[in-house]
Amino acid sequence: MAELEFSMLTRQCLGRRIGDRGTLAIEVAGWEAARNEQRATIRWQFTVDDARTKLHRLYPS
Repeated sequence: MAELEFSMLTRQCLGRRIGDRGTLAIEVAGWEAARNEQRATIRWQFTVDDARTKLHRLYPS
């Protein structure tokens, strides 16, 4: 789950170079507060059709 959150953080907040640790801490704290306020969740289940689409290389028909 941590890897997914880091991925979201990178895409939503850190898509640019940040020059110092202080700025990074402020940016991450703001992003974290917004995610917590949204009560963001992870949907762990696929439908069968979604699984066939996403995993087509593993399970060819």
